[in-house]
Amino acid sequence: MPAPHGPRRRARITFSDSAAKQLDSLTSEAELHALDRALVVVSVDPDVGELLPGDSTGPRLRQYVDDVERVRLVYWVTALKTVVVVAFLEV
Repeated sequence: MPAPHGPRRRARITFSDSAAKQLDSLTSEAELHALDRALVVVSVDPDVGELLPGDSTGPRLRQYVDDVERVRLVYWVTALKTVVVVAFLEV
């Protein structure tokens, strides 16, 4: 039986300039694989990360940590929840 609201759409991932530079510095296949797995988790459920303390003057930053893969992403979700912008990544 199909889902009542259709299949869930994944969020699109976009990198800030600083995150893109960090991405360019990754050379290991294991690091890239670990990052890819974390990005899939966030794209499927953008609210999976914990909210970081802050005020309402800027975007609400979230942090997703995968202790098994040793990956940390700091990101924010746009108002339409269709684009997740990664502000920082650590592998």
